[in-house]
Amino acid sequence: MKLLYTIVIMLVVLFVITFSMDNTEMVHLSYYGFIDHSVPAYLLLFISFGAGIIFAGFFGTVERWRLARKISGLNRKIRRLEDQAARAEEGLGDTDQG
Repeated sequence: MKLLYTIVIMLVVLFVITFSMDNTEMVHLSYYGFIDHSVPAYLLLFISFGAGIIFAGFFGTVERWRLARKISGLNRKIRRLEDQAARAEEGLGDTDQG
């Protein structure tokens, strides 16, 4: 499995290197006078890809946190209902013997 992981990483690195070497043309970026730069095309694509990964990771973390809170609440509810059921069984057991 480690060999497969190493091969995949090497292929990704090879792709990044060859992609960067083939897309060195400068791209002019401007946004209402706030941004006015020229950057290589590969850098623009890598920055966009990286920003997408960061945003997706952030939203995934928020969703995981929300689900963890919901699971905790449901576990508390289960424990409460189990306690109520145990008390009800004890109450029924007392009346059966008496």
